[in-house]
Amino acid sequence: MPVLAALAAATALVTGLAAPAYAAGPTTADAAPVAEGRPGFHPERDFAGSTVAAHEGRGAAPYASLAVAQTPGMDVASYQGNVDWSTAAANGARFAYVKATEGTGYTNPYFAQQYNGSYNAGMIRGAYHFALPNSSSGATQANYFVSHGGGWSADGQTLPPALDIEYNPYGATCYGLSQSAMVSWIRDFSNTVQYRTGRYPTIYTTTNWWTQCTGNYGGFGSTNPLWIARYSSSPGTLPNGWGYQTFWQYADSGTFPGDQNLFNGAADRLSALALG
Repeated sequence: MPVLAALAAATALVTGLAAPAYAAGPTTADAAPVAEGRPGFHPERDFAGSTVAAHEGRGAAPYASLAVAQTPGMDVASYQGNVDWSTAAANGARFAYVKATEGTGYTNPYFAQQYNGSYNAGMIRGAYHFALPNSSSGATQANYFVSHGGGWSADGQTLPPALDIEYNPYGATCYGLSQSAMVSWIRDFSNTVQYRTGRYPTIYTTTNWWTQCTGNYGGFGSTNPLWIARYSSSPGTLPNGWGYQTFWQYADSGTFPGDQNLFNGAADRLSALALG
């Protein structure tokens, strides 16, 4: 698989390079949360994977041969600014997830350039929301997300909207929620996105976070595609309920701007996912 082999080689060259500077917050359950819009709130530094390396580290480049054909792509946020989409496409990127929102008070100022630019370069693209489950309800954040870029249309170039649920960059790992409350929050978000768009959202997470913060709940696997984050040579053990990952974020730097991802299938299957 030449494209995957080239990506693996490129990733190997940059193994150990850091994502944008990130200071992990306290992880004790009694840590006071940082309120949206108040001092210490830094949504421009939060993106899919911004907390992963600090908690789980980085490993080897992905295997050059996986069970099925893999389609390379990327995800970006405001940290990448204006992206050179034509170059990314020329280098092999076939899809992109773009951060749209965080909580209920932040929209990515580069969203239009990134979301429309990837589309114009011929990529299949989607939007994602960085969750703050201790800030407001799942339905409230889902509605904010869908109203600020997180929609979906059956144009063949739009991925399902995505929920980025990961380590809290502001305090307690699980945002002060119990495992059952976290599951309810995610379900509330998921059902609201489905009601608004007709698609259940892709869920971005890590197995470690999911196990700790949801009790390894297995009830979303039949409805929500999985976008697993693991900076290693394989996706590893997946969260309960999913038999395979749809997307794998395998590195936080490499060939493309932003994070490096693989869709678990050939390009025609990616198109089928976009069409629903």
